[in-house]
Amino acid sequence: MENELKGRHIAILVTDGFEQVEMTRPREALQAAGATTELITPKGNEVQGMNHSEKGNKFQADKSLASAHAAEYDALLLPGGVANPDRLRMLPEAVQFVEQFFQSEKPVAAICHGPWLLVEAGVVKGRTLTSWPSLKTDIKNAGGNWVDREVVVDRGLVTSRKPDDIPAFNRKMIEEFREGVHSGARAGSKPTRVEDTR
Repeated sequence: MENELKGRHIAILVTDGFEQVEMTRPREALQAAGATTELITPKGNEVQGMNHSEKGNKFQADKSLASAHAAEYDALLLPGGVANPDRLRMLPEAVQFVEQFFQSEKPVAAICHGPWLLVEAGVVKGRTLTSWPSLKTDIKNAGGNWVDREVVVDRGLVTSRKPDDIPAFNRKMIEEFREGVHSGARAGSKPTRVEDTR
């Protein structure tokens, strides 16, 4: 819906190797709903998108991670791609940035391999989520409940498995981002709602 997210400021965190459609299509949906989005990268420079194993386009960042503060944003989008979250989870400042959204109970959307960053940030314990299937064991070992669904919503956290899930992912992401702060979304808090989207 047009202007559904008017006034919302959304952070999109990526580095080289992100799955291009998992950034571009959700970003387009957010902007079509009236949100302002900012592409944040570790150094604030150009980053390489991927179309599976082939190089896609390059995208110019709006801001560097060092100059971005979670308090300035209403929500966070974490695209996937194998290399992207694997590189980001090695950066303490990226992990801390993600943690801060959960500490302030703001909504977060992560797709495909994006939940790797959630595991590293220690925020999946007690949550139900999905991801690319290869992350199943990592999520379970971190205390999360992994399920195989196109989209899962748990206390402001929206997750999906792969590019084919993007339409459902976008719908739920916009709903949760519109709702804003979710009481009980902080890591370690008791579950209050898991939405069954089957």
